[in-house]
Amino acid sequence: MPVMTKDEVKVRLLQHEGWERDGDEIERKFAFADFRAAIAFVNRVADLAEAADHHPDISIKYNRVKLTLSTHSEGGVTEKDFALAAQIDIAANP
Repeated sequence: MPVMTKDEVKVRLLQHEGWERDGDEIERKFAFADFRAAIAFVNRVADLAEAADHHPDISIKYNRVKLTLSTHSEGGVTEKDFALAAQIDIAANP
């Protein structure tokens, strides 16, 4: 799967509210009511990631979760990242 250009990533980010470009990755920060809600979300993301065989970097700080997506095997952002981002957005609001 080819790496997207900076311009392609910029256009695709317009379709994914809350996601931002950070170098060769895209990331989004989420906030939840408490730690349990944050972990429940991370578990939903884990199920999606396993099904897609595409795993985000995850940072958890109490009720805040930061997810970072990049297709490491390709060296940048690909369509695979945006496909998982769309699923994550749905999982954030079950």
